Amino acid sequence: MLRQLLFRNQDRKQLIIAIVGSFLGITFLITSIHYLVKVNEFGCGNEILGPNTLIVQKKVNAGAIMGLAKTDFSESEIERIKKEKFISDVKPVISNNFDVSFQTDDPHVPYFRSDVFIQTVDPAFLDVKSDKWTWKEGDTVVPIILPRDFIVMLNTFMSASGIPQVSDELAKEIRFKFTIKNDDKKEFIAAKIIGFTNEVASILVPQSFMNYGNNNFALGADKKITQIMISGKESEFGLVEDYLTKHGLESKNSQMVVGKLKSIVSTLIVVILGISIIAVFVSCLVLIQYLQLLMSRNAYEVRTLIRIGYHPKLIIRAFFMYFMKIFGIIAVAGFLVFLVFKFFLDGILIAGGLSIGSSISLYGIVSLLFAYILFAFASYKTAQRGVMKEY
Repeated sequence: MLRQLLFRNQDRKQLIIAIVGSFLGITFLITSIHYLVKVNEFGCGNEILGPNTLIVQKKVNAGAIMGLAKTDFSESEIERIKKEKFISDVKPVISNNFDVSFQTDDPHVPYFRSDVFIQTVDPAFLDVKSDKWTWKEGDTVVPIILPRDFIVMLNTFMSASGIPQVSDELAKEIRFKFTIKNDDKKEFIAAKIIGFTNEVASILVPQSFMNYGNNNFALGADKKITQIMISGKESEFGLVEDYLTKHGLESKNSQMVVGKLKSIVSTLIVVILGISIIAVFVSCLVLIQYLQLLMSRNAYEVRTLIRIGYHPKLIIRAFFMYFMKIFGIIAVAGFLVFLVFKFFLDGILIAGGLSIGSSISLYGIVSLLFAYILFAFASYKTAQRGVMKEY
């Protein structure tokens, strides 16, 4: 009876407009937040480098070949790059300044040995987080990260020898060793693979092991920094690319492509997210205004109900529950439509080479709950103020 009395004088057209606006806003809000998170997670955990990170070196030109131009980075150059507003951080890639060879040391694997080039990077730039990435003097095993090309080469070698090829997990069980030396001494140290990367062409070792080799087996030449790692700020990767081009720097093409793709898609989604937030805000505002209009049209009924003994809280609750049910239906409908959108959009992105996983982002669900709670607070306060005005 109470509901029939309070909600008989409704303008259905305005209510429908508000419902449609809220439904569209909620749907695009969840969709944009979900894909913004997923796109930024793309590539994380699959490679050694962290998100939006590049390995950069100077381009080799005729001047460098003739010894007229330097291809290494000075400390002042690194600091200058770090000061750019679109750069998050810059760290040098340290290379070995001593002779080192790498070989298999496993009876189940054919003997393989080669002189190699090893490097180390700052752990903050590693996207592979492992408690095994440590070494100190006296340890018998060095944890290493290998270029994936090395495993391809090893499998080719084993196939030609009539031996079954190995997977990544099996390769981590193979025993290897380093031989580090100079003219006066030589040392053998066991090595164990803890990960692989497509982004770095050299074997990566912990900083402490590199320091040990350079301090004890250095060949006497000055240590030069020929590569640096640059971490660009989110959605500003185009500025990083422009900077590299203007200053004669270059990076691996695949790193640039992934970085630009993430930056462009993220920017587009942020624009959609902004429009979605505005749409949700405006549509919720229209619903609140509709609640105010409905209460003003039923001012006489509210006063009468209070005078005949209805407590104001019962009337407030009637208005509040009515609009919370409406917004609840809108939220559920928007989430279901998002699932339909997700099914088709995931297929389109996978077909385009952007595999972002099928799980639903928690941030999208949290944003939906936040919008629901915010609307609940606003509608309750509006209903309370309107009823108490007639009390």
